[in-house]
Parts: sequence; structure tokens; C-alpha cells
Amino acid sequence: MSSGVPSMQLLSSRRWRAATATAAVLALALTGCSSEESFTYTPPAQVDGPLPDDTVAAMQAAVDNAVASSGASGAIVGVWAPWSGSWVTAVGTQERDGGGEISTDMSFRIADVTRLMTCDVLYALYDEGTVELDAAVPDYVSGVADLTDVTLLDLCNGTSGLGSSEATVKSAWFNTPERVWAPLELAGYGLARERLAPQTTYRDSDANYLLLGLALERASGMTASELIEEYVADPLDLPDTSLPGAAAAPPAGDAPMSGHYMSAVEGGYNCAAPVDITTLSSSTGFTDSGVVSNITDLGRYAQAEAKQALRTQENPDRYGAPLPVSEKSPSWYQATGGAYLVGSMIGQHGWTPGYATAAYSDPTTGFTVAVVLNDSTAASSFAQKLSWELAAIASKAPAAEGETAPEFGLPFTAEQYHQSITDAAIVCVEPAAE
Repeated sequence: MSSGVPSMQLLSSRRWRAATATAAVLALALTGCSSEESFTYTPPAQVDGPLPDDTVAAMQAAVDNAVASSGASGAIVGVWAPWSGSWVTAVGTQERDGGGEISTDMSFRIADVTRLMTCDVLYALYDEGTVELDAAVPDYVSGVADLTDVTLLDLCNGTSGLGSSEATVKSAWFNTPERVWAPLELAGYGLARERLAPQTTYRDSDANYLLLGLALERASGMTASELIEEYVADPLDLPDTSLPGAAAAPPAGDAPMSGHYMSAVEGGYNCAAPVDITTLSSSTGFTDSGVVSNITDLGRYAQAEAKQALRTQENPDRYGAPLPVSEKSPSWYQATGGAYLVGSMIGQHGWTPGYATAAYSDPTTGFTVAVVLNDSTAASSFAQKLSWELAAIASKAPAAEGETAPEFGLPFTAEQYHQSITDAAIVCVEPAAE
């Protein structure tokens, strides 16, 4: 047996910005708000070997179907079943007509998984006594005086009632990917939409996490990039995870995965001429969807996140009071704490120009799935469904010799989402000649 998601059994030091900080903390310890307070994260032991051939074959068919249906030219996938084995693979090429093969070490934008990290920072600052969860948003963000009944916790939980900016600014993201956005300006488009009563309903809104990022910057005196590094990437030893600066650039790293989208034409999409949008300003997503990573870091993060490994205090339980995602969603699909709860699994899925990403983990077993497709034409739909299809397949993987498979099941089937992906395939249309 090796450690969980590769290199996950890590105890790392949190660097303190205060001048009085010392090097007296124990090596490889996650420290809390003083040198006397520390906690460690030990993930479940992971079988060091591949998943069974039959399981891999079924998952490969799922990935191939999602790539073909979504318009993506490639995908990177990681699946870790601690009792059985793991599967990390890359499929396809950088471009639809070639451009080099996709590899598992490539970096990409993790889209809405960033929301989880922003909430991690909120809870870390709460645990330190820097902020209160029930602090009103205007206490930290100027220009939003009408949000006195909305708290920082509401922003994290998606219960602020605020609308989303995405629909308004989507075309601007695609047309001017190099544009640097001010977070409050970007959030303003969501603030202008009709609002719901706070603390009553979950609402998917990027404005929540843009405002929360601004509030955390103000409360801490640190930039959002520094906060993600200090309270997420460093403690969990995620060397390839960061919130880049605002200047337009490809995903950080030596080997960025290309990202693109298809232009709409009458009757469908122009699949013959995907628009490359690999180079983009991170300000497009900021603390809502701006972080970049790779599949190893993403899997490691998802597993730790589901277990709330970064918490230094037991209460309040971040995922203890979820709400239905919508009136039409099944009862097992809920949201809170910046996460979606899918049966027993906790994680996120979303999109940002060029990429669709999903990452989920079961906190009890450590079972983890992470997915990225390099096309955002259909937003997050295909990455979401693929991650759930893979989860349904791999959760049934038999135990390796000497291991015991857990009593672990999901409230949906692989066939259900395989068919849903097939049925939702984007329609490629030859553009009319001018």
C-alpha cells in the first residue's frame, strides 16, 4: 500500500506572515493559529497499482464518449479507489486537428473548484479569529451598502440571493480574453439582477465568490493569490496549484493544456474552427474560477477537501446543512460550503473559457474522481456528467488482494450518465459560405 492520491499523505508547514513567527513548529505539521495548535491530515491508504482491466475499459469508453460528444479535443482524468487501485490518463490532442498529444502533467484552469478554495480561506481566517462567518459583506467590501443582510457565510454557501454575472459577460470573456476585470465590476453584473431573499435558497452565482475574495483580501491584508497559496496550496503541498496574476497568460506551468470553444452557427456549432482561448486573464474568474492546477494536485485537493482536512476547529460543520440545488434536482443533489454534495461525494464542477472541470471525493472512503475537458462550448455539463459516470463505474471496482471493498454506493448509474452525455452531444454544422 502506498499513500492515497499520489503524495497525499503530507504534513506541511503553514508559513506565517507575522514577524514573530518562528521555525519552531514541528516539521511537516499543519499549524493552526499558534505554535501549540496543530493538526495533521492522513488520507486513507491507497492500493499501489492500477484499477482492474474491466473497470479501466469501461472508464476509457466513458471518457472517449464525453470527448467526442463535448467537442473537446482532449481530456485528463484521475480516479483513485483506495481499496482497489488508481487510473490517471490523458486522452486526445491539444487541437482537434493535432497539435501534440495531451499528457497527464499538463496544467489547466480548474474553474469553479476555485470556489472551494475561497471558502477554505474563509474558514481558515475564521478559525484564526480574523473574521466572523456572520460578518456583513459591507464590513469588508465597499460599494455594496445594500448587502447588510448578506454575510460572508452566505457568500460561501450560495445563500446570498445574488444573481450571477456569467450570462452578461460571457461574450466579453470570449471576445477580449486579455481584458483585466476588476472583481467588483465583474460581480456588479450579478448584483444588478433580481435577488432572492438571503438565507433561504441555494443559488449558483459567481458574484458570491468574487465578493468573498474581495472581503478576504480586505480582512487579511493579503492578495487573493497569496491567500490561496498560504491557506490551501502550501498546507496541502500542491506545488502546481495557484491563482495567477491578472495579466493574460496560458495556465501556469511548463506544459499548459490548450483550451478552446466552438462558435455558434445556425443549427449548431462550427466544430471545424474551434477558437483557442488558452491565453486568458485570471481576473475573468478571480476567486470564483481563476485557479490553475494539474490532475495530480486536483485529485489530492479534492480528497483532502471532502474530509475538511484544512479545518482546525470542528465547528461549525461546513457541509452540515446543505440545501437542494434546485426545485427540480434529485434529493441527493445538494449544495453548501462552496461545494455540491452528490450522494456521499463532495466536490465541485464548473467551466471557465476553454475548460470544463469536475472533482469529487467521498470523505469516508477517500474515493476520488477528477476530470478536465479542454472545451467549454457546453459549459460544465459534460465534465459534470463524466465525473459522475466515472464515479459510478469505479465505485464498484473489486478489492485488491488482501483488501476489503467498502459498503459504498451512489444514487445513480453509469449507464444513466453515459446516455445523457450521448444525447447531449453538440451538433457540428458546416458554416454557410459567404
